[in-house]
Amino acid sequence: MENLLRAALEWVGPLRRVRSFKEQPVATQRRVLRTLLTRAADTEWGRRYGFGSIARADDVVAAYQEQVPLHTYDDIVDDATRVRDGATDVMWPGRVTNFAVSSGTVSDGKIIPITDEMVAYDRSFSIGTGLTYLQETLDPRFFFGKHLTLPGRIEEDPNYPGTLIGEVSGILAENAPGFFSALLQAVPNEVSFLPDWEEKLQAIAERTADMDIRLLVMAPTWGLVLFEKLLDVYNERHGTSVSTVKEVWPNLQVFISGGVALRSYRDLLRTQIGGDIDFIETYGASEGFFSFQNDLSDPSMLLHLDNGLFFEFVRMDEIRDDNPRRYTVADVETGVRYALYITSCSGLWSYSVGDVIRFTQTAPPKITVAGRTSEMIDKYGEAVFGDEARAALRHACDATGAHVKDYHVSPRAESSGSHDRPGHEWLVEFTHPPDDVEAFADEIDRYLQDVNRHYQIRRNADAFAAPTICSLPRGAFYTWLQESRDNISGQTKVPRMSEDRSVADGVLTTLDRSH
Repeated sequence: MENLLRAALEWVGPLRRVRSFKEQPVATQRRVLRTLLTRAADTEWGRRYGFGSIARADDVVAAYQEQVPLHTYDDIVDDATRVRDGATDVMWPGRVTNFAVSSGTVSDGKIIPITDEMVAYDRSFSIGTGLTYLQETLDPRFFFGKHLTLPGRIEEDPNYPGTLIGEVSGILAENAPGFFSALLQAVPNEVSFLPDWEEKLQAIAERTADMDIRLLVMAPTWGLVLFEKLLDVYNERHGTSVSTVKEVWPNLQVFISGGVALRSYRDLLRTQIGGDIDFIETYGASEGFFSFQNDLSDPSMLLHLDNGLFFEFVRMDEIRDDNPRRYTVADVETGVRYALYITSCSGLWSYSVGDVIRFTQTAPPKITVAGRTSEMIDKYGEAVFGDEARAALRHACDATGAHVKDYHVSPRAESSGSHDRPGHEWLVEFTHPPDDVEAFADEIDRYLQDVNRHYQIRRNADAFAAPTICSLPRGAFYTWLQESRDNISGQTKVPRMSEDRSVADGVLTTLDRSH
């Protein structure tokens, strides 16, 4: 039976595409770029940059990078607004009626057009992730129960009739395949699209407490909140005192994660779920779905090179150059931090996603997400990146037995007691605090000195002091998000690092008011 299943999967479309680009990554990306340029040749952007002639060039990548500059949201906002207002053939052929709100951690509500082609690619990506898991495990039991997804909300935009706006996960839920809606979907979209997240999570917990849930798709942060509500509902309904999700959903098999880095939450989720479960990490954004974990034993993710996207990368140590070199999968190196740029079938052209990635291997290309391009503290010349901060936190947890739910790093307040030198303050929400918070801070400090030469030099020179830890009560960050955001969604995240005190002071002020 396993051999028959393995043979059948070889012919499934999404898996054939994965096999093909793994065998020919560079050729696949060149073909994708040429196809995108050809499709958009008669648009306004196509005529502006000569997409037609670029598409016919022998070296299409070199011609494209010579003619088309790198772009940020500020470069496209006027045209994106026109597209939203109904203009056609601007950035991509035809009219676009779906728009995603890209929140990220630094955004001010960027509106990203989502074409029908992009929806189809993203849907194929999602199906392919599940089928890749099936191909690896040859365990189809997750198809014999319900799948619970936690998409964001979409709604008709009253200011732009005939268009839908919301989170890309909601757009995909609205366009889910018929077989999923009919056979696998645990909660109908009218519940998933409830605008109030507290109400939505409560309603989902009540509907699913007695279901046979076998697969979860959601951001880890929201999984933790949902599980608490689920256990409360189940215990109240049945007069029990169960403490793990597996006692409610005994057949739960796999958790597909996206939205935030899974590594910061895996241990917490595993403890809360209880029992054996597989975790699969995916990486995507409003602009497209980029990579997925194709090997349960390897936490890095396979870059999907045939998903309507052409990828470019700029080294972070060159990002401020006037004309930085633009790398492709043909010439990237492992271990280097790159800012990610994409060209897409939604009409984004060499567009900055705002994320930093690192390659763990290049043949085929696999990546980890190192943070946001803005996720760095260089207040005192220490140049600490987001991935280093996360790794330091994991090291401190391993060394002290602590568990962390959320955190934020900022410069220490000037009026920080006896400290006469500046430094970093870590606001940390522990689920299991260390016995000695100062020892926890020392572990962070030692780790950063070991891995970051700039940090070590400045600490040795007493340019700034050792980090301090501010231990927050459970729920402190969530309370701050509720008070500081007009809307909380599946994309709402706690900013991890900032060179100013706006987030830290906001969290502490909210905490003071609540007490």
